[in-house]
Amino acid sequence: MKFLADMGVSPLTVQALRQEGYDAVHLYEQGLHRLRDPEIMEKARLEERIVLTFDLDFGELLAISTANLPSVIIFNLSCYL
Repeated sequence: MKFLADMGVSPLTVQALRQEGYDAVHLYEQGLHRLRDPEIMEKARLEERIVLTFDLDFGELLAISTANLPSVIIFNLSCYL
């Protein structure tokens, strides 16, 4: 599996994925920290990567597009008491 981590995802997550043998990159390490969401989606699609993000906009972009790819994993760390 190949992953592309959005800016909200810790670089430590990318390191952990690499240690487990996954092909993972972070936007920041590629100098792409200002890339807009649609451009991130296109980059992931072209590179056949799964987007890792906390940003709900990616799910919306995927839902309104006609594309099958890229896949998106949205993390939600809300705590309910």
